[in-house]
Amino acid sequence: MAVYAIGDVQGCYSALMKLLDRIDFNPERDRLWLTGDLVNRGPQSLEVLRFVKGLGNSALSVLGNHDLHLLAVAAGVAKPGKHDTLDAILSAPDKMPLLQWLRARPLLHHDAVLGCTLIHAGLLPSWNLATAHRLASEAETLLQSEKANDFFHHMYGDLPDHWNENLKGNDRLRVIINAFTRLRYCDTEGNMDLRLKGSPGSQTPGLLPWFQIPSRASRDNKIIFGHWSTLGLWESNGVICLDSGCLWGGTLTAMRLDTVVAEFFSVDCDPDSHS
Repeated sequence: MAVYAIGDVQGCYSALMKLLDRIDFNPERDRLWLTGDLVNRGPQSLEVLRFVKGLGNSALSVLGNHDLHLLAVAAGVAKPGKHDTLDAILSAPDKMPLLQWLRARPLLHHDAVLGCTLIHAGLLPSWNLATAHRLASEAETLLQSEKANDFFHHMYGDLPDHWNENLKGNDRLRVIINAFTRLRYCDTEGNMDLRLKGSPGSQTPGLLPWFQIPSRASRDNKIIFGHWSTLGLWESNGVICLDSGCLWGGTLTAMRLDTVVAEFFSVDCDPDSHS
């Protein structure tokens, strides 16, 4: 059995099929991890969602910010953005089971045997793996409950911009979800700047990529993430970014997890096929 992690697909179904052919993926034998953002901006979000859901236990995906946005739009809480490509899902006859399946995805997955942790975006510097797992479970419980739609009214926003165990209610949940699904840069105190999307070196002085904070409590863990297309494929100090910019005409990348030496596989993506 081979285990592969794949970066943000974002509705790029054709590229996903090419990549699975490249790695000779067999759902009866192999397993897929996906870094989240299965949907939006690419042209075939419905096809991606149906395909990954249809893989059953052969695939797992964490929630990304675009996945959460789809759930909020479907709940009537948020309005579609100018560049969203979610209409096919929202009008599909199987919309409800697809959305129910998506809502049940975790924010964090850890495999002790492989020694790997999967998230979409980042972990705050003060969070060790145990803390991150506890807070992810707390937010997942809310997202899978009847209270989720009420929270979607409060999900959007950049504040509070740092973690405090004494936070409560929507502020507490917003920080947790922002870290897991939107984080790129923060300072050494863990204050997040969620506006910046550029590559390392372009950020405001005093900020660092979350994984380069010297005191990061998760620095001894192998963490796989996506979300950061301007960072691109990145492997350093136990963290691996697999968002290699497929949506923007880059590549879609897979990493094999069950080998001693990391193996990477990429396929080119066609920017002209993306809206």
